[in-house]
Amino acid sequence: MKKFTATLTAVIMLSSLLTACTDKNDSKQASSTPEASSTTPEASSTTPAAKGEVSVSVYDRGNIPAVEGKLENNRWTKYINENAPVNVNFVPIPRNDAAQKFNVLFASQSAPDIINEFDPNIVNSFIDQKLLLPLDDLIEQNSVEYKKILEDNPALKKVATSPDGKMYKIGRTLETAPSYALFIRADWLKKMKLEVPKTTEDLYKVAKAFAEQDPDGNGQKDTYGMAISWRSEFVVDMMFGNPVELYGLVDGQPSRAFDNARAATEFKKRLFDEGLIDKDFVNDKNGQKAKQDFLNGKLGIYPAFIGNWFDATVSDLETLKKAVPNAEIIPIALPESPVGQFIPDVTSPVQMTSAINASAKDPAAAIQYIDFIDRISTGTTLLFGLEGTHYNKNANGCPQIIDPDKTKAEVSWAGDYAHSYSRLLPGKCAFMQNQFNPEDPAQKAGLDIFNKAESLYLDPSKRYRFVTLQELIPTMPKELLASFNTVKLEITQTWLKSVLSGSKYSVDQAYKDVLAAWDRAGGKQMDDFMIKWYQTSQDSSFMMKDLWDMVAKQTEMKK
Repeated sequence: MKKFTATLTAVIMLSSLLTACTDKNDSKQASSTPEASSTTPEASSTTPAAKGEVSVSVYDRGNIPAVEGKLENNRWTKYINENAPVNVNFVPIPRNDAAQKFNVLFASQSAPDIINEFDPNIVNSFIDQKLLLPLDDLIEQNSVEYKKILEDNPALKKVATSPDGKMYKIGRTLETAPSYALFIRADWLKKMKLEVPKTTEDLYKVAKAFAEQDPDGNGQKDTYGMAISWRSEFVVDMMFGNPVELYGLVDGQPSRAFDNARAATEFKKRLFDEGLIDKDFVNDKNGQKAKQDFLNGKLGIYPAFIGNWFDATVSDLETLKKAVPNAEIIPIALPESPVGQFIPDVTSPVQMTSAINASAKDPAAAIQYIDFIDRISTGTTLLFGLEGTHYNKNANGCPQIIDPDKTKAEVSWAGDYAHSYSRLLPGKCAFMQNQFNPEDPAQKAGLDIFNKAESLYLDPSKRYRFVTLQELIPTMPKELLASFNTVKLEITQTWLKSVLSGSKYSVDQAYKDVLAAWDRAGGKQMDDFMIKWYQTSQDSSFMMKDLWDMVAKQTEMKK
């Protein structure tokens, strides 16, 4: 049961946000089976010759098993073409080099009709070049499913609407959940008679005790108080309201918040100078060293990026308990810093996913394809496979994987074909809490951790480090963007240098150098752009109030 849920959750999470999947199989084509027919009641009976033609980009992650075919031709592309109201030609886009590939395709006038791309900087540049089609009239006149989604989710339309008042982007709805957590060894707290840290000063003292007072009782100085490698470092930034490369709110106005960044850097430097963290954290490029320290019972405070809540609270904790059977993990609120108390970053409930090429020969067919993807039957099939073959429905009516290995081989990578599918369409079954089996003790414990984390981190009474959700902060205008991208890297390296350099390069000196670099790069013009946007666009842009309204709506959906 644990194995199936882990795979089920992996399928759900991998096929969402800022990170989709892919999938396929061979001779038994999806739509030619009885199960496929039962899952696609909307399947068109129109003969292929009468269908429109569209080309659609799809991320190439190199994750399709060779036996399943190619990205352009496999069981799921055949399922789509046999059931969609249009004929579809898929165009692979390298996931890690999407901008370059799209630029080449547009330059050669061979870009696909439907552009599936998450990165707003890429899509916004195409809007500026007038390479994308305004969608308002097209949706109004030709859409059913997506039009209904827009009507039911006004915030989605708000995010999709560009400064010129037109919609160029297609989006989807997602569950809002914490993207990060601050985990602590509760058994170490109890053993050392320490309280859960409430402030960043408390956190420092607990980290110091964990690093210096042999909390695992093996007589060796081999434990770390805390981790700040890779994305763990961002959690420290969150505590201090440091927006890092973007903008937060200071005194009610957008700001790079360099004073907050200085405070966060001072905290990191203190941990580093006193040996409370791994001195080689800079070389832990993907955070795997810190994670292994945690799972091996050698790390007391683990600021974790959460790509998959089931894995983090069930699978990972099972690994930890193999090393330390009595280990007890709890999530804690981000401690209050001198700047205030913040929540960690959360996933956006709305995400822009797609656009339509201005040169598309049949825009109506493109919208018909978007509508097809936004059917529950289509989304369920591309995320879970075929009912009776890959999954059955549990007592709650939600998909339950039959054979995890079969699903991994045949379905786990198909999510990229459901790129624009609104994940909340199935209602209760869309939410993470329904992926845990409360009858399994380990999963019940994981569910309790997840619920506790949501109560701590989805808290509108606390502050958020960005002016709005990260991916919804507007892109700098073209004349400022190159300078902005250059100076933000210089600033990041300057802060890091001060952490690593001991007394040779102080945080105060780094602060002065950061301000000077920002001024040289035209920081005032960048600040003016962001302040003007904030002052003039609050009603038309997705702001934190919109987030909390959608979180409240999702809370009702879960009941």
